[in-house]
Amino acid sequence: MIALHPAAAQDVAEWDNQQVQNGQQSNGQALFYQPHETDANITPAQWNRIWQKTRENRFNTVIVQWTSYGDIDFGGKNGWLANSLKDARDQGLSLIMGLHMDPAYYNRLAEIDTAGTGAYLEHQLGLSLKQANTIRQDWGISIAGWYVPLELDDWNFEQKARRDIVNERLGGLASRLDLPVHVSAFSGGKLTPDAYAGWLGSLEKTGIHVWAQDGAGTRTLPAMARETYIKALPCDIGIVLEAFRQTSGKNEPFTAEPAKPNNGSVTCHPAAVFGLRYMAWGGDLRQAMQMHATPDAAAPENKSRP
Repeated sequence: MIALHPAAAQDVAEWDNQQVQNGQQSNGQALFYQPHETDANITPAQWNRIWQKTRENRFNTVIVQWTSYGDIDFGGKNGWLANSLKDARDQGLSLIMGLHMDPAYYNRLAEIDTAGTGAYLEHQLGLSLKQANTIRQDWGISIAGWYVPLELDDWNFEQKARRDIVNERLGGLASRLDLPVHVSAFSGGKLTPDAYAGWLGSLEKTGIHVWAQDGAGTRTLPAMARETYIKALPCDIGIVLEAFRQTSGKNEPFTAEPAKPNNGSVTCHPAAVFGLRYMAWGGDLRQAMQMHATPDAAAPENKSRP
């Protein structure tokens, strides 16, 4: 369950207002939305207000982190998630639709060796391809792209052999999908900034759009190191601005509070913000999670990391 401090939410609201005054608000940025089972408690009227506020704050694209999480499909074609995203589309928001996420993804990568990586990724990306076909055939939503929620990092993919495998498997998936494929990555400092940038750039050259998380929310790396990694990235790599601050410790259930995104890390790069739940107008989502989440609720609010 997310732990929130009222002052932190006010900080985000004040940041939003200041951005408007400065003429620097989102200007077409994308906004990540990570579905959680507790979001089923949001009413259609509340969703309508959420998407209206998203548009009013100059976001024009929503990147949906996943539409399938383990065995959970969030109601499928007639469920609350599909219906809420139809509303978002009706509000004029473009949708980049997330595919399948294995809740044990990071644990599995830690357990298998390099030889087993290809088979594991092949299976998981096959489930994403199946989910894309289901959305295309059954959901009746116009979308702008696909998002693969299996995040890349330089802990699990420190070895070049593993990076080559994931590059090849992602390229294979992209060749079988009809729209641009997006994926995100974060650095734990295992690769040098140049090596990390080279890896993400090699994926971008294959036609897969890469979003690099700025790490300001999880603070795995010191601020100076984070800045060095971001500055090394080619301009066509997108930057995900983390609009939260993690309050939980290592090996504890994830908790966070809203925080101002650090726009200073974006120069020539496309930008996106993570995420909707932490925006000033995401209070209904935060409240639903606080009221209805159980200890074993699926889809933790932020990425599980090594």
